[in-house]
Amino acid sequence: MGLARLLPRPGIRTETAKGAPMPRVISFANQKGGVAKTTTTLNLGVAFSEHGLKVLLIDLDPQGNLTMSQGLNPDSIERSMFDVLVHRLPIQEVIHHAEVDLAVSSIDLAGAELALSSMIGRERALEKALAEVKDAYDYVLIDTPPSLGLLTINALVASTGVIVPVQCEYLSLRGLVQLENTLSMIRENLNPVVEIEGILPTMFDSRTLHSREAVEILQENFGDLVFDTKIRKTVRYAEAPVKGTSVLKYDPSGNAAEAYRQLAKEVLNGAKAREHA
Repeated sequence: MGLARLLPRPGIRTETAKGAPMPRVISFANQKGGVAKTTTTLNLGVAFSEHGLKVLLIDLDPQGNLTMSQGLNPDSIERSMFDVLVHRLPIQEVIHHAEVDLAVSSIDLAGAELALSSMIGRERALEKALAEVKDAYDYVLIDTPPSLGLLTINALVASTGVIVPVQCEYLSLRGLVQLENTLSMIRENLNPVVEIEGILPTMFDSRTLHSREAVEILQENFGDLVFDTKIRKTVRYAEAPVKGTSVLKYDPSGNAAEAYRQLAKEVLNGAKAREHA
């Protein structure tokens, strides 16, 4: 499967001209739906904010689930990431202030790929939009749609890293091959510094042999890229968006919230290790 190509390139550090670390821009990507991309984008972002970090979330999925998870209705939003990507509206004008800052989505975003397809520099629309604001944030986290189309490519081109949520099922593991091919193309042609931050096992059920075997397969193929944190199945992740909040606000002392706090520590420790590499 050529899995080695998914490994981060050694020796690459993201720095400004003066040598200071740049904000980390992380996409959550997997062309398979229902793997907890949106859940992870929101709750990891809020967990980062508990560390005193300034975080911007970007909803790049036309379904608008991240937007809805913060109590906003995508159907009533007048200006969204569609206007940013297609009409070059400044991204500041679609940022809403909730638990963390959120650049919102709407159903219009479903037409963005067609609208962008004839534009020069279409793969860099998000990268250009972010240039105006990303220095104001420590982390920018991008929720992508369940496809490897132009919206996801925009996210990967704008990113310094990718976190891949993977449901603990055999068929979900096979989807990593397509993502591998897309990342390889982007590294070669559009963004040589993007790297895999890690692979996150989700929907983990320790009671089933299948879940445990899926994690073992991930660890055998990807080694240290697989986060120690596993996101377990729990109804808390479904209940929190109904209230328009993260699980860290909805059930702050529960196991679901603690899982994302542990993941935040893993990601932050990894970033520190890169800075001192």
